[in-house]
Amino acid sequence: MEILRKSSSIWALPIILLSFFIVVFNNGVVDASHKVYMHLQSTSSVDVKNVHRTGYHFQPPKNWINGPMYYNGVYHLFYQYNPKGAVWGNIIWAHSISTDLINWIPLEPAIYPSKVFDKYGTWSGSATILPGNKPVILYTGIVDANKTQVQNYAIPANMSDPYLRKWIKPDNNPLIVADMSINKTQFRDPTTAWMGRDGHWRILVGSVRNHRGKAILYRSRDFMKWIKAKHPFHSATNTGNWECPDFFPVSLKNTDGLDTSYNGKNIKHVLKVSLDVTRFEYYTVGTYDTKKDRYIPDNTSVDGWKGLRLDYGNYYASKSFFDSGKNRRIMLGWANESDTVDDDVKKGWAGVHPIPRKLWLDPSGKSLVQWPVEELETLREKNVQLSNYKLNMGEKVEIKGITAAQADVEVIFSFANLDKAEPFDHSWADLYAQDVCAIKGSTVQGGLGPFGLLTLASENLEEYTPVFFRIFKAQDKYKILMCSDASRSTLKNETTMYKPSFAGYVDVALTDKKLSLRSLIDNSVVESFGAGGKTCITSRVYPTLAIFDKAHLFAFNNGKEAIKIETLIAWSMADAKLH
Repeated sequence: MEILRKSSSIWALPIILLSFFIVVFNNGVVDASHKVYMHLQSTSSVDVKNVHRTGYHFQPPKNWINGPMYYNGVYHLFYQYNPKGAVWGNIIWAHSISTDLINWIPLEPAIYPSKVFDKYGTWSGSATILPGNKPVILYTGIVDANKTQVQNYAIPANMSDPYLRKWIKPDNNPLIVADMSINKTQFRDPTTAWMGRDGHWRILVGSVRNHRGKAILYRSRDFMKWIKAKHPFHSATNTGNWECPDFFPVSLKNTDGLDTSYNGKNIKHVLKVSLDVTRFEYYTVGTYDTKKDRYIPDNTSVDGWKGLRLDYGNYYASKSFFDSGKNRRIMLGWANESDTVDDDVKKGWAGVHPIPRKLWLDPSGKSLVQWPVEELETLREKNVQLSNYKLNMGEKVEIKGITAAQADVEVIFSFANLDKAEPFDHSWADLYAQDVCAIKGSTVQGGLGPFGLLTLASENLEEYTPVFFRIFKAQDKYKILMCSDASRSTLKNETTMYKPSFAGYVDVALTDKKLSLRSLIDNSVVESFGAGGKTCITSRVYPTLAIFDKAHLFAFNNGKEAIKIETLIAWSMADAKLH
């Protein structure tokens, strides 16, 4: 173990407050995943560069990416992929397999545009295992230049192939076509199907009408003929289009996962949607009324922009599945690039998949908990440890002896009391946590916090991405702000680069006066899990100095209350095998 000097020099840096509006790019508009760059979508990659490529996060060797399945002991990752360029377009269903969710083997594409019902695109969908252990894929096909969307299916060509390399699209597609009540150009992403007590299959398809996002319910006796329900399964005003809906049960008793069709006692249900307008993932916890075939969120869950998020950072288009092999529910998401489209073309690739996460219902029954799958720990190599280390205001300590650009860090912070927590400004009540983080960044001295980690930092802190907590006193409770702030992550100064101060609040009691943090650092990705996974934030960053062996890792405190590092363990992480 090598721990460098304690220092307070960082806090001499100038304090720069960001505007407390959501940071946007591309002339004020956050890029949508379906934005078409006709002049670039088939442009060959200029040079596949490795400076910001990840070592243990999944990404193909080059070009652009965006439904998983566990079948006969093998994990299948189907993902949206542009085989011809590093921007969105030419989308097919690429296919990779794994036995551990970490090391992957690419196979030939599973689905690509080839027939009249998907001639203009094969967009997102889901996999379902039918009785008799028969897998089937439901996906959205684009049938014309107007982006008319229909729902199709595909099945394995050879069930005896353990890897299911080839898939066929039967000619009785499409299975579902939008009726006159549906916006046929905003009608996509069918969910994994579940079977009701009546023996009928059900799926949801995301859509929107008059700014009301909705999950449209379809039922089928035989999985071939689908009938739309008279009413939406769930909807909410002023939320825009609902993409990539996901619906699944969670246990009230333990952290085990449940099959999507399970509907026994002691469960809640979760409805997750990806909001096309904000580019964030939102979910509610609630009750599935099986008699009315409707979903009712609990009064502790809010639909829309003020609702709970799976991840408060760069995380979108996620999809969960039930892993019957280990009796757990796994979530996989997608993290887009935050640099420019031109940068993507130059470096030759765009998009990564965050580490798969096990998820379960918090004991409070109000929210989800997420944690990296245990298989990730097989990549841990050399480690360093630190314990009972005190940090006064303005002090930091460097963690040496590991590969700081590619690491896994777990730390528990403690503090003697809560008396120095700053009052929560009432004018922030209507702000998002991200806005408060932009005002109260890591260099803004506080009472209890900010304290945390400085990841992907250059030696003299010209660049760094801080992941930290700050505790506020708000009336009769404490508010815990968790931030992953990319505003100082790079010296690159392009006005179109997206460098937000991502943040979320952590719903945890502070009775033991401790907070835990885990950060997965991987060259251009920082995935962080606060309080055991109650709040998660993924950031994409592009340092120019803090790369490879020039990257550094620090723990810091910039609050008046002294912080103790109870325990800190940091591992160098090996590369995953992406054959």
